[in-house]
Amino acid sequence: MRVFFDSSAFAKRYVREEGSELVLSWCDQATELCLSGIALPEIISAFCRLQREKLITPLQYRHLKTMLMADIADAVICDLTPEVMRNTISSLENNVLRGMDAIHIGSAITLNADVFVSADARQRVAVEQAGLRVVQV
Repeated sequence: MRVFFDSSAFAKRYVREEGSELVLSWCDQATELCLSGIALPEIISAFCRLQREKLITPLQYRHLKTMLMADIADAVICDLTPEVMRNTISSLENNVLRGMDAIHIGSAITLNADVFVSADARQRVAVEQAGLRVVQV
């Protein structure tokens, strides 16, 4: 099963918060983990913010980054292709979304994801409208 994660949902794999257990469960169920090409910089940005705010140590940051890099080595990463951009623009034109959230949707559509995992309410509505199965975390 191809399971697509938006950045904030996939970050829950590394930073324990509400929804983390469900993310881990979907990771276990997936035959393929799918992410947009923007996921890595967004997740690393979140880790950097945690370090700047002294919520994690530099050692913890390095550990989180190492785990993330190992996980994405086997993931399906969707580049920002013309097809992704068409799907992204369609999502923006038909929903109230931020640009990055729409890129995740455009990527999931392009990858023919079986499930889209998200923590964002507006994004989940747009995902359902696009015809994909969505899971709230």
